[in-house]
Amino acid sequence: MTLFKILLTDGLDATSQSILRESAEVDDKSGISADELLNIIPAYDALIVRGRTRVTASVIDAASRLKVIGRAGVGVDNIDLEAAKRHGITVVNAPTSTSVAVAELTFGLLLALAREIPRADSAMKQGKWLKKELEGVELNGKTLGVIGFGRIGMEVGKRAAAFGMNVIAYDPLIPEEEIKRRGADPASLQDLYAWSDFISLHMPLTVDTRDMIGRQAFAHMKDGVRIVCAARGGIIDESALVEALNSGKVAGAALDVFSVEPPGLTEAVSHPRVIATPHIGAQTAEAQSRASVDIAQEVLSALRGESLRWKVA
Repeated sequence: MTLFKILLTDGLDATSQSILRESAEVDDKSGISADELLNIIPAYDALIVRGRTRVTASVIDAASRLKVIGRAGVGVDNIDLEAAKRHGITVVNAPTSTSVAVAELTFGLLLALAREIPRADSAMKQGKWLKKELEGVELNGKTLGVIGFGRIGMEVGKRAAAFGMNVIAYDPLIPEEEIKRRGADPASLQDLYAWSDFISLHMPLTVDTRDMIGRQAFAHMKDGVRIVCAARGGIIDESALVEALNSGKVAGAALDVFSVEPPGLTEAVSHPRVIATPHIGAQTAEAQSRASVDIAQEVLSALRGESLRWKVA
């Protein structure tokens, strides 16, 4: 029997590679360049990537044998879905694997914003005692507005409720009754802006959501709002955010994602009221292991023509 050939460009753990090697020939080319990928992709039946590799239309056009592209994680914005569709290539991901990790980071960022934890730590390491300056706010009794109430948004809502927060949510793709079942009060986008003390973003980056949180959105928000984004860079207009921070409209922001990654020392990254982390939402040992196993199993199912749990395109 001819074995399938699978290319890994961003690595998978040993357990997942063992799963693949039971049914396929696997080449681990972690860190491969775009040019090298273009040259070797014609030899493979499947390609598994994380967030680093860009699976462009050019790569897909050159992939004469390719049957499936697997994304070991949630977001597929690094894969040209239209090109894959034109060539009849299946795209699958692992959407449940990182939900808890991203939700926990989001909540850590909420707490860090509320109590200015990074500033306190930095001052202590400089020998400064800023006790009187570091008066934070409590989460208890505050309203958290969650935009995007899917798997991750729901997990964030659970944690917020445990801290005594009032959770409201907006998601145009989820019926109001389902939002209630998931533990939040449904709200219109305008009401969410007006009522929320904290806002957490959990939607994909699309044509409709790019720069969604911009000048107009900030104008409708409560004065002193705090914003967390561990979803996708580009949802927040970073120049508008800096303006809102400087005016005091936004009291603080915590960003794990940026319009350009890595962003360098931009105004948003360097702003004293911004907590910035380098897109680490899914970076836990447990989440990475789950993502690897899930995508290995899903890619093999696609190659065998079996039913799929997480077909994106």
